[in-house]
Amino acid sequence: MFKKTLLAGLALSVAMISGVALAQDKVSIVYIPKNTGNPYFDSLVQGFVDACAELGCDFTTAAPATAEATSQIPFITAQTQRGVDVIAISPNSPDAMNQVLDRAREKGVLVLAVNGDLVDNYEHRDAAILPVDFTKTGPGQVELLGSMIGYEGEIAILSATTDAPDQNTWIAAMENSLATDPKYAKMNLVAKVYGDDEPQKSTTEAEALLQTYPNLKGIISPTTVGVAAAAQVIQSAGKAETVKLTGLGTPNQMRPFVKDGTVQAFQLWSPYNEGWLAAHFAVGLKNGTISNEVGSTFEVPNLGSITIGEHNVMNTQAELTTFDAANIDEFNF
Repeated sequence: MFKKTLLAGLALSVAMISGVALAQDKVSIVYIPKNTGNPYFDSLVQGFVDACAELGCDFTTAAPATAEATSQIPFITAQTQRGVDVIAISPNSPDAMNQVLDRAREKGVLVLAVNGDLVDNYEHRDAAILPVDFTKTGPGQVELLGSMIGYEGEIAILSATTDAPDQNTWIAAMENSLATDPKYAKMNLVAKVYGDDEPQKSTTEAEALLQTYPNLKGIISPTTVGVAAAAQVIQSAGKAETVKLTGLGTPNQMRPFVKDGTVQAFQLWSPYNEGWLAAHFAVGLKNGTISNEVGSTFEVPNLGSITIGEHNVMNTQAELTTFDAANIDEFNF
């Protein structure tokens, strides 16, 4: 009897100690989007929230008011000092945060680039979670707009900030496609402008494009703030028949413009899945069930098998999703 009681007591003690250990080992994640007020990031944040509800991790989010190159630095510093386990960040610059990210990693913080990468500065983060292979994004946008304007005429690009690493990667690929593919020989890129991912500035830049280039046939805006602002400008100006617009936007944001014919089609992916994948990867890496090695694979609920690619990059889907009048009501984000 005494032996059974002693064993039961030991078992209870071990369970209590294990419970404390589990509580102490609970992974804390903070996500730093580019800026506040951008509805695109709401869905991404929800992916983190739902994943942590299942995984038992602690999640918070904090963001600067503007998407300037250095605006995220104080947030990285504050979270490092707070002692979080994981900093996930959608970077506003490919290199402005290198030193502060290095300091975070020196203190044992796992640094993940999410939705955009530190292009050519990969050594300053541990891994990146991207929606798709970004080398496909720029050419895909050029092809989509080209199909709308008969592959001929003046076009412009309305982007986010001049430092945005993801947008700059896509724009470089757009320019390469326009310059090297004979299919686009009659498409002439006349302007690249930047709305800084601010609705009013994006609106002003879109209005200026219509005024400055009266023969403009199309606009590509590879940013959710910019494409919505440009759609509003084209709608208000009654230019939907003469100026075609595409870009990267969310279905809920762009639905009215698709329904009334202002926009024929645009593209994106699931931001939600990026948060979902990032949380699963971070917790698995911290718990030792995932290895952050190029070529290794792991399973994620609802996403299936994920492979870690070159520069420790993971993608949530193979191709961009194209939204138009035929399918836009199938999506809600």
